[in-house]
Amino acid sequence: MKEAVKIMFEFSTFTWIAIFAVLSALINSIGILTIYKNREWAEKKKTYFMCLAAGVLISVPLISAFPEAVEKNHNAGYFALTGFLFMFFSNKVIQYKTKQKSLAFGITAIQGIGIHSFVDGMIYTVTFNTSILTGLLAGIGLVIHEFAEGVITYSFFMAGGLNKKKAILFAFLISSLTTPLGAFIAYPLVSKLNEQILGLALGFVVGVLIYISASHLLPEATGHEKKHSVIAFLGGISLALLIALTHSH
Repeated sequence: MKEAVKIMFEFSTFTWIAIFAVLSALINSIGILTIYKNREWAEKKKTYFMCLAAGVLISVPLISAFPEAVEKNHNAGYFALTGFLFMFFSNKVIQYKTKQKSLAFGITAIQGIGIHSFVDGMIYTVTFNTSILTGLLAGIGLVIHEFAEGVITYSFFMAGGLNKKKAILFAFLISSLTTPLGAFIAYPLVSKLNEQILGLALGFVVGVLIYISASHLLPEATGHEKKHSVIAFLGGISLALLIALTHSH
């Protein structure tokens, strides 16, 4: 077991980024296809995926990412706050615009979902360039939440008035493909950052991760709470701790 973990951590940074970026797009696509073919099952199970992902993503900043960011740059806390506020206000703008109907609704969906997925890809690049452990912790949480995001994205486009075929096409283009696009575009830039700047970038990512978990995934999940939602949330926290402890030993 330890030997397998050791081999995994010897993969190159770019290999890890590529694996998680492609896996993210794949899981997102599975979510889209699942709700396209079986809406009832997908709607029922998405809550558990969101709770599990929330547990991982709220743990990552606290046990790994933020301590590393501060170690690299003591001003990382300011950028963590900036990352949180960026997500907060961008979502406020999206919520305001979605009060409009028809074309405006569809345009807003493209902007909001596309930016969110693109940022996910950038998070892979920043966290894996910081350390393999931080990348794994953040990456697992993000990949888990991709199924629920695919379900939500397809539903969003359907609500915007698109037919099923157009909804699945737009959901795939805007939600699935933009994550690897963000990762691969960001890689040449992030890989050249010095430790101080990388610490600030990681601080920004910490704020984004906290927002995604505490202000996006958990409220959405608790709004449709299921019988074992808390267990799924605690399972996500336990998974993050297990990975962190395995690596530290």
